[in-house]
Amino acid sequence: MNIIQQNLLNPNTQPLIIGDFSIRQDEDGRYSLADLHKASGALKKHQPTNFLRVEQTRELITEIENSSNLQSLDIDHSSNMRSAVKVINGGNNRGTYVVKELVYSYAMWISAKFHLMVIRAYDAMVMQRKINDRQSISPEQQALLHEIVARRSKGERKIFAEMWSRHNRHFNIAKYSQLLDIHFPEAIHYLETMELKAKIETKVEKQEVKALPYPKEVIQVAQQISREFNNSRYDSWHVSARDGVLTAMPLPHGFYPTMDIGEFTKRFDSVLDLLYGTDTLSVGRHFLRERRNK
Repeated sequence: MNIIQQNLLNPNTQPLIIGDFSIRQDEDGRYSLADLHKASGALKKHQPTNFLRVEQTRELITEIENSSNLQSLDIDHSSNMRSAVKVINGGNNRGTYVVKELVYSYAMWISAKFHLMVIRAYDAMVMQRKINDRQSISPEQQALLHEIVARRSKGERKIFAEMWSRHNRHFNIAKYSQLLDIHFPEAIHYLETMELKAKIETKVEKQEVKALPYPKEVIQVAQQISREFNNSRYDSWHVSARDGVLTAMPLPHGFYPTMDIGEFTKRFDSVLDLLYGTDTLSVGRHFLRERRNK
């Protein structure tokens, strides 16, 4: 959405308040330069007509409207929707109305102090609108929060779960996507500064685990499983102990220890169908279909 559309298609329902003055808006959401002039102190040298004659102001108006037209070639807009400035002649609301970018430019042209007042007033208006709308954070904002949690948890599931749990409890929400946009800056600070209770396993701790005095047989079995797992040959093993001897048996895809789950399902499917549906049946039928398709 281009600049003109942002200003005109979604006029703010909250008024812009600067000091004791409420800045009027036209039906498309533009702001009254006359009201801004009064709020600034109404000095003659700061009259809106003087501002609009400044070359830099005219260039800014042209840039805003050209940018709007370039992005709207395929959309049927009225001339008003492409206009950064609108003059109303007659009536109680007569005067010159401009889009937000020109409001900022006019305030900066008057003084740094008034420019800051306008920025803060507009931010306050937007904040109030967010409170009233109760707008949730965007997918992009969700992704940023997720990146913070992933970075700080360093792959540790306990810390990952702890951070989201505490975050959601802090903001009284069921899941982080329900966070209100108004609370987004606070959520970033909360996640970045959260003191983690769960412990992150360090490289030193992992080395200590490797150095523990495991029996020779256990180490041999672990090494066998590690080699075969790294070669992607198997992903399940059945480890048994008999007479003090450990053995590791890789399980083919579809086997549980001592059982071919596909054959089990095939033989007893008619009986088990009478029971509640289970994951075992679903997995077994999946394996049978795979075998038939080979």
